[in-house]
Amino acid sequence: MRKDSFLYRVFDLYYDGFKNMELGRTLWAVIIVKLFIIFVVLKLFFFPNFLKKHAGGDESGYVATELVERAQ
Repeated sequence: MRKDSFLYRVFDLYYDGFKNMELGRTLWAVIIVKLFIIFVVLKLFFFPNFLKKHAGGDESGYVATELVERAQ
């Protein structure tokens, strides 16, 4: 990649910024922990797998049946 191309300059900007940051590493760690909590912990406790409970192994058939019944 040429050094005067736009993509190289964007990459260099972010690479240099992340390489020289001190407080930012702590902030990124906080962000990653928060994302883990949001997407993993909350999913496990507050969003159960509805299809697994109600479909009994035939998820596509259950969804099709529910769509047809609700459309009528």
